[in-house]
Amino acid sequence: MSTAHEIAPPNTPGQPTGTTAPAWAAAEPYSAALRTGHGPLFLRRADGWLLPLEVERWCADADAVDLEVLGRCEGAVLDVGCGPGRLVAALAAQGRHVLGIDVSEAAVAHTMRLGGPALRRSVFEPVPGQGRWDTALLMDGNVGIGGDPRALLRRLARLLRPGGLLIAETAPVDVDERVRVQVVQVVHVTDARGAAGSPFPWARLGTPALLRHAERAGWRAVDQWTAGGRSFVALRSRSTKSSAEPPKSTAVISSQRARKPSVDSPAANR
Repeated sequence: MSTAHEIAPPNTPGQPTGTTAPAWAAAEPYSAALRTGHGPLFLRRADGWLLPLEVERWCADADAVDLEVLGRCEGAVLDVGCGPGRLVAALAAQGRHVLGIDVSEAAVAHTMRLGGPALRRSVFEPVPGQGRWDTALLMDGNVGIGGDPRALLRRLARLLRPGGLLIAETAPVDVDERVRVQVVQVVHVTDARGAAGSPFPWARLGTPALLRHAERAGWRAVDQWTAGGRSFVALRSRSTKSSAEPPKSTAVISSQRARKPSVDSPAANR
């Protein structure tokens, strides 16, 4: 999406335990919101608590805060949970090597309409250029993907080159929770009805919680900052061993292909 949407497929090595098929990908309220460019859309916990999802911002152009983050990116960039693709499109417009991945068909289609290369893919599935990406992005709450932060961080360490950069957006409050949620579309926050997707595991992490999980997963914190009411952390993998694919190896490809990736990009050798 950004905030809530990649779940590892069953029996995928390295996936968080207890995950199911990508429920987010089939969440019609989310697909409908992307088609119209607006909500209201929420994540709903089992106790009824609602987290607003910023569909309008995700479907707009990259804003000043986004552009500051993109200015910190190094080399080839993998946007995990790219959503409707504002960041992928902005990087592509700058001539940067970038690929967005998302389990939502609507999100991938939207990204490609903006001119950004994207694949319909879970981060826990084979990803082009594994072990050779310079930067990975987890924006708009995507640290919650799969509901298991350490499993996600370990997976990203395998996707990046040794010492690669991860930029993650965190919740603006000190929170560390793992819950099951649904994507719901309601007219009023007091309305318990409305269109809803299937439940799936999700996590919410503030900066202190992400730093704790990152240290235990072998990452080194290099920066943290706030801008426009949003919070961010920059991490580097401590790995010294590359898990890069051989240059001519072939990753599993979905029906959604990236558009003309550069031969210099990790996305090129698929």
